[in-house]
Parts: sequence; structure tokens; C-alpha cells
Amino acid sequence: MTDIQDKLIRLSREIGKEERRLAILGEGNTSAALGDGTFLVKASGSSLSTIDAGGFTRVSMETALAALDNSALDDSGVRAVLEASRTDSSSKLPSVETFMHAICLSDGGAKWVGHCHAESVLAILASTHGAAPFLKHIFPDAIVVCGRHLAVVPYIDPGLELARSVRVSLHQHMATYGAPPKVILLENHGPVALGSSDTEVFNILLMLDKWARILCNTLAMGGPRFLPETVSDRIDNRPDEHYRRTQIAKTA
Repeated sequence: MTDIQDKLIRLSREIGKEERRLAILGEGNTSAALGDGTFLVKASGSSLSTIDAGGFTRVSMETALAALDNSALDDSGVRAVLEASRTDSSSKLPSVETFMHAICLSDGGAKWVGHCHAESVLAILASTHGAAPFLKHIFPDAIVVCGRHLAVVPYIDPGLELARSVRVSLHQHMATYGAPPKVILLENHGPVALGSSDTEVFNILLMLDKWARILCNTLAMGGPRFLPETVSDRIDNRPDEHYRRTQIAKTA
């Protein structure tokens, strides 16, 4: 677990660097699967920029997932589940987004997850445009790093209800495209990156930030000129781009 924990700390601190403007204060959360039915997730209130091993909690995947099908849970019941999900009762309370991370690490097929409130991305998600500008592509690298199709979840309160909506969105995406997304856009909230490695998650968030800043500039210059769908499909399926995608995602 130590290697995964060390990489999760490094990933979290990189996301939390103030100059990146991806997350401040206690914003955002990260997680990593441990391969034994448990996962590490940021503890509630921890700051990504300064987090250490004590800022993460090891959680039972089974306990977290079971809550999604329990319609009787109220706020106090959700807290009780979060407390019970800890493999060590002395550890900190895990983030309220633990349920969303559990879904992404199970149904979403990810091994690493990063969620932040990137200023650039949120500027669009909180606008009248919502997630729509991200549903077509404007440059090739966004397709290579972030995937051809992104999932979208309209705003809903963070926590258990959000996780349930993310589950629906994931299942719809997989039914439509045959694979889980690399990005889930939570409108009025922020992006979620699903990756096979810590490096892939970080790359996705960096590319989303670039994509969003370019989109904002194009919207100020008369609007984006989207790539034709056939071109986007071609980029997504080119063998050389597949190879480049795997190389970029490798753990450093």
C-alpha cells in the first residue's frame, strides 16, 4: 500500500498547488484502489496542497457501494455509513464524495480518481453553456488525453445523491459507447478524472484546464470552431494516437 499511498499524496499535492488553480482550501478529493476490496480516499476537510498520509482514509468498497441502494438513508445515516466504511475506526471521516469515488473505482473501471474545482472548467460548467462546449472537440490532444466522449451530470448536492447520479451517467455512457469515460463533468461543481494511473489522472486534469481556457477564449472571439465528428472519430481510433495515449498515461 505504501507505494500507492505515496503516489496518491504526490498526485493530490500536484492538484492542490495554488498556482494551478484547480483546488484551494479543502476543495477536491482523490482516491486510489488497493486491489483488495478497499480504497484510499481523501479525508473530509483535508487540503490537497498539504496532505500527508494522515489525510487519507482506507474505506471498504462493499460498504460504500451498499449505501447507494439504501433509499432510507438520511444525513445522519450517511455519516454513520461513512464512519462504518473505515477499515480503521480511529482514522478520519472520509470525504462525503467517498460514494462517488467508489462508483468510479468499481463501475467506472478506474484505478485512480481525481476530482477538483478547476477555475477554468467551472467558469464554463457554471455558465449558461453548462457542459455543452465540451461535448465537441476543438483540438486533437483533448481527444487523446481526455477521451472522445465525456459524461455529464447536472448539478445535484454533493454526497450520496450525486454518487447515484454519477452511477446512472456512467451506465448510460457505457451502454452508448461501450466503455467508461475518462472524464465526468459535474455541472456547477467541477470535473472528475478517471484513470488507470496517477499520471493519467493528473494529465487529464491538466488537459481539461487547457481545453477550458481555450474554450473561454474562443467564446470571447465569436465562438469555437469545432472539429468535424469524422475527424474526432479518426483521431480517437488512429493506432499512433492509441500508442501515444498509453505512453502519456504511464506512471512516472
